[in-house]
Amino acid sequence: MTFTVRFGRMNDLEDIASEDQSVLKNILNWKLQNQEILLAEENNEIIGYLRIEYLWSKYPYIGLIIVRPEYRKQGIGKTLLEYLEDHLRKQGIKTLYSSSQVNEAEPQKWHRHMGFKECGIINGINPGDIGEVFFLKSI
Repeated sequence: MTFTVRFGRMNDLEDIASEDQSVLKNILNWKLQNQEILLAEENNEIIGYLRIEYLWSKYPYIGLIIVRPEYRKQGIGKTLLEYLEDHLRKQGIKTLYSSSQVNEAEPQKWHRHMGFKECGIINGINPGDIGEVFFLKSI
C-alpha cells in the first residue's frame, strides 16, 4: 500500500468536519491554518487523521488519532506519529503527550508500543465516569 502524510489544507475542511464532529468547525478551520491537523491519504482519500492540541498553550498533545478500520495495522498511525514528532523536533519541542480512556485496552497498547509512558490518570472525566490515562513520550 502506498499512502502519504501531510498537513491538512483549507480545502480539506468539509471532509475533516464530517469525520471529526467532536470539534467545532471554526476550531478545525483554525487548526488547519496553524498546521495542527495531519492527514494520511491513499489515492486522494483520507484514511488517517491526527489532531494536535496544546495543553496550557505550550505542551503538544494528540487530541485524536484515528485510522479507518480497514487500514489499521499497516503502519499508518505510526507514520502519522513520526511525521508529527519530526515537525515538533524542528520547533525545539522534546515531549509529546497523549491519552486514552481507561477502558480502551487497544489504544493504550498502541501508545506503549509507540514508546509512550503512562504519566497519570484523571478519574471520571469522560461520560459514564470513565477515566482518562495520560501518556508522555520524549521525542
